[in-house]
Amino acid sequence: MMGDAPIHITVLGSGTSAGVPTVGCGCEVCASKDPRDNRLRPSILIRYGGHSVLVDTTPDFRAQALRARIERVDAILYTHSHADHILGLDDVRPFNFRQRAAIPVYGMPETLDAIRRVFRYAFEPGPNDTVVPRLVLNQLDGEPFDLFGLEFTPVRVLHGRSDVLGFRFGSAAYLTDHSDIPEDSKAKLLGLDVLFLDALRHRPHPTHSTVERSLGWVEELKPRRAFFTHICHDLQHERTEAMLPSHVHLAYDGLEIEVETAG
Repeated sequence: MMGDAPIHITVLGSGTSAGVPTVGCGCEVCASKDPRDNRLRPSILIRYGGHSVLVDTTPDFRAQALRARIERVDAILYTHSHADHILGLDDVRPFNFRQRAAIPVYGMPETLDAIRRVFRYAFEPGPNDTVVPRLVLNQLDGEPFDLFGLEFTPVRVLHGRSDVLGFRFGSAAYLTDHSDIPEDSKAKLLGLDVLFLDALRHRPHPTHSTVERSLGWVEELKPRRAFFTHICHDLQHERTEAMLPSHVHLAYDGLEIEVETAG
């Protein structure tokens, strides 16, 4: 364990699967001039001790990496296999080239199976006529695991009827794409400095949390700070933020957070 070394979190994307602006939409939020209302697909970068760990590779990953000036990716954690969380995986190739190494990837068995299917060309044996992502797949079994001296704990949440993973690392946890948090998972989310939660909109949704429901989890779990993510174009940033308690915020693309302690 790293002790008290700081953990830096960069929000690469805070939007829903369609992103904001949504294609073909001219609503108030999609037309907003506030850059916080422009939301790429959901992902974060975790940096500590000279290492960088990516959570999900969205279809916007190349743009996110350029904007955040990401210089290396030492590992990738996957929450689940939906398109808005995996389809940018091919864009890790420049990191393979620069780092001269394969990148370890971690996920549930069904997530890794989907990655093998979607990116089959990256796993075919023998010589390849083109450059492909170089990856080492690691199956998660629900137990904590160490990455470069920091312990990561998978946290099971429900995305409708599907299991999805969140991750706790030190005194921070990142949950996205969830409609419910099982009781045994809540026990892994106590004593946090920073907690990310899904908060799609105010209206109910079958597979995502609402602002109101996530506020209830903040009250129950009592993190020092909470950030809502996976936000659709129903929520205008400034107006929604003004309605939240002082320790609760809407995440936005480019947000930088330093976690007080590493564990």
